Amino acid sequence: MSRLTWQKSSFSGGGNGDCVELATDPDGNVHLRESDHPTDVLTLTPARLRALVQCVKSGGLG
Repeated sequence: MSRLTWQKSSFSGGGNGDCVELATDPDGNVHLRESDHPTDVLTLTPARLRALVQCVKSGGLG
C-alpha cells in the first residue's frame, strides 16, 4: 500500500485515543483505521463506505 495521508474524523473524541482516521488512495478507495490499532485498516470503495455509514446510522449493526 502506498503511503497514505490520514485525517482524523471531526467526530472523534479529543485526546482519549479513540480516533477514527480516514485516508484516500489514488484509485479512489477509502481507508479507515482506529488510532489505537493503526495497522488494522479497512479499505472500501466510496459506495461501500456510504452503505456502511447508512447501516450504522440506521442501527443495523445492533
